[in-house]
Amino acid sequence: MRFASIGSGSKGNATLVESSGTCLMIDCGFSTKEVEKRMLKLSINPEDISAILVTHEHGDHVQGVARFSRKYNTPVWMTQGTYNRCRQRDDYPHLTIFSSHEQFDIQSLTIKPFPVPHDAAEPVQFVFSDADHQLGILTDTGTITPHIVEMLTGLDALILEGNYDHNMLMNGPYPQSLKARVSGRTGHLCNDQAAGLLKKINCENLQHLVAVHMSEKNNAHEHVMHAFSGAMGCSSDWIRLASQNEGFHWLEIVKS
Repeated sequence: MRFASIGSGSKGNATLVESSGTCLMIDCGFSTKEVEKRMLKLSINPEDISAILVTHEHGDHVQGVARFSRKYNTPVWMTQGTYNRCRQRDDYPHLTIFSSHEQFDIQSLTIKPFPVPHDAAEPVQFVFSDADHQLGILTDTGTITPHIVEMLTGLDALILEGNYDHNMLMNGPYPQSLKARVSGRTGHLCNDQAAGLLKKINCENLQHLVAVHMSEKNNAHEHVMHAFSGAMGCSSDWIRLASQNEGFHWLEIVKS
């Protein structure tokens, strides 16, 4: 299994997960033209995408989904709540609705969705499994729940939101209403919340930890790395950080 990011941040998000010829794209918050350009850097063709999984309806995650799906006849999977919001803006001719509480298979990958606290209709995040490994993704979450801890423990790789530094957010340029939304229980994870999760889960098998969805105005590379490496007891060099413009290149999970 391997995984990569096309880009991560408030201006657009898309993640790729591949195993045994199955390649899934999680969210697509970019134009089709931009996705095509960024896929070239990862040596992936748009026709190689087996399906698009949607976490929730916010534009930085979904704005490119419908057009990409129509152009390449790519199946789209989302929850009923997410679809109820998305269909007000676009149509999805290759759609499958899934439950946020039931795992399902797409070709060689098993997908385990789980609900998260976020200000969307029916937001989910995912754990991906093949015969050998498990990869978890957690972004766009305001609160760490016991179920999230249960889903993300014992993984081989983890993509984890470090959206904001609390002090930078509170002293930054956002209006008070937006500060309250970001830091609320259905907002985003700050660095310290993400670090707290890392201390709660079993990280013994982690081969990769990637920090994603970092705010350009309310966070800094050094703050994310300090929080994550402190929680893991490792060098900050071991932790990857996804950027808005570049995402991150393929990381492979190998057999231990």
